[in-house]
Amino acid sequence: MRRRTIELALVLVAAMAVEAREASLRAREAIYCAPVTRMEAWEGAKVPPLQTKGGTPAPATAEGDFVVKDFRFRDGETLPELRLHYATLGKPARDAAGRVTNAVVLLHGTGGSGAQFLAAQFAGELFGAGQLLDTAKYYIILPDGIGHGKSSKPSDGLHAKFPQYDYDDMVAAHHALLEHLGVEHLRLILGTSMGCMHAFVWGETYPEFMDALMPLACQPAQIAGRNRIWRKMVMDAIRNDPEWKGGEYAAEPKQGLRTALDLLLIAGSAPLLMQKTLPTRDAADKYLDEYFAARMPGLDANDLLYQVNASRNYDPLPGLEKIRARVMYVNSADDFINPPELGIAEREIRRVAGAKFVVIPISDATHGHGTHTWAAVWKGYLAELLAAK
Repeated sequence: MRRRTIELALVLVAAMAVEAREASLRAREAIYCAPVTRMEAWEGAKVPPLQTKGGTPAPATAEGDFVVKDFRFRDGETLPELRLHYATLGKPARDAAGRVTNAVVLLHGTGGSGAQFLAAQFAGELFGAGQLLDTAKYYIILPDGIGHGKSSKPSDGLHAKFPQYDYDDMVAAHHALLEHLGVEHLRLILGTSMGCMHAFVWGETYPEFMDALMPLACQPAQIAGRNRIWRKMVMDAIRNDPEWKGGEYAAEPKQGLRTALDLLLIAGSAPLLMQKTLPTRDAADKYLDEYFAARMPGLDANDLLYQVNASRNYDPLPGLEKIRARVMYVNSADDFINPPELGIAEREIRRVAGAKFVVIPISDATHGHGTHTWAAVWKGYLAELLAAK
């Protein structure tokens, strides 16, 4: 109980720090790096609900599973069969040599899956007729990363004996999936949060594989400082719950998961949006109850632990100059996880030739860290990226 009290106190201190930044950041203009142009807040944007309700139905997808035999992880561990789940929209177009020319990969965040991109705030803004990623024009691939969605993960049965995968392993597995699908080159990789970090790994590991990268909501450097601390607190909350039992639990360690969800909620929060959408104590309390009711069922402690721990050795900083693709890199000013005052992104992205970095100012349209999946806020930059030669 004492440990949980300390953890929750740290969460509240962090939340107060976010609110203290708000007044100055909201008035702040966009930050750009090479080249510099002016950015205006999107006009006519409304404050959306915290969760998408109703709206247009998700577009139809074709789904599949690809099994990699004897997949070798970077640390030497192997898995006899690694299952990679994916969904696709649209159809591949081929040139005279039979090569796919219109493939786009969208990479999800920690704990997510490719299905997250079918939500109305993303698909409804990008996948329709005449929109930027019109499925009549592009072949869109939505993979689930290792340990996520319907791909192989600890909860399938190996529990804590599942290989300790990292971001390099996840990117290597997706590269194998694309080879299986007959895709030798990508028009675009767009990644959100963890997928943002994967985009940097892709750009360095396979620099000629894609025309363009659009990383959304991350840093091009190892996870350190406060970002590392809250991640470690999530992992410690699970590992220190007596019911975790080294990963061989009969029932989920609910106390550890509850603390982990506390931390994840604060890390992903957007103070302005929450204040406007939850203006009373009763509304905030009701939202919190609904949040836990929605998130706790089906949540697996080993899966979450592995998902967070996969970032442990991420560090693209030494190899940024290897990136050859065009880069449109976008963060938002109200992102607790990637606050602009760190200065890391705008300083280091200059090492990538021709890259452009944008910080979207706080507005009624931003969603903190989650701004990455509200395409109406940043799709103008995607249009700019796709139009570039």
